[in-house]
Amino acid sequence: MNTAIQFKEKQVNELVERIKKSRTLMIVSVRGLPSKQFQEIKKSVRSEAFVNIARKNIIFRALEKLDNTSIKPLEDYIESDIAIVLSDKDGYELAALLAKKKTRVFAKAGQIAEDNIEVKDGPTELVPGPVISELGVLGIQIAVENGKIAIKSPKVVVKKGEEIKEHVASLLQKLHIQPFSVGLNPLVICDIKKSKLYTHIKIDPEGYTQDLKKAALQSLGLAHKINFYCKE
Repeated sequence: MNTAIQFKEKQVNELVERIKKSRTLMIVSVRGLPSKQFQEIKKSVRSEAFVNIARKNIIFRALEKLDNTSIKPLEDYIESDIAIVLSDKDGYELAALLAKKKTRVFAKAGQIAEDNIEVKDGPTELVPGPVISELGVLGIQIAVENGKIAIKSPKVVVKKGEEIKEHVASLLQKLHIQPFSVGLNPLVICDIKKSKLYTHIKIDPEGYTQDLKKAALQSLGLAHKINFYCKE
């Protein structure tokens, strides 16, 4: 029993020391992430971040031992299926790094759609057969071209927030549509040096790029309209 207590105390002390030496402490969700993918992500970011799944009581005790009021609110995010990420990187830079490590996966029956799931128009590798009725049930318009099924017009088969039915999940797999991505999803970021917490973290580099392009075009149009000229 004493050995077990000593081992837990050692884990707490090691975690405390790692946190003290880090700039960023992030709590991430690993729900739905297979062990294999978790280990691959952990290995791929090893030089830039420390990723670890620790028992909840170990994390609680480590936070208590730090006795830092800015870190205390992190306790609200310590639940099941989480991991701790520690790094010298800026929190959002670290979140962007983790976002790049996500992989696409097929949908499973019972999952809730995070966004609208759409079957796009175009050719498929499916040959005519029972799958035609499966497509018809979902209202997907098709045609047979060169011996293969082609989707004639795009169709949303699951709306955001809806549960994915078994027959829909099966059809999406046949169409090679992977609507979900799995990885380390940030729940909260703590900037230890600045004593600041960040929540509602959304990392979408492609989306941000499109937003910047759109803003630049709109500002150019406005500048022309009001006759405002500058080198930009």
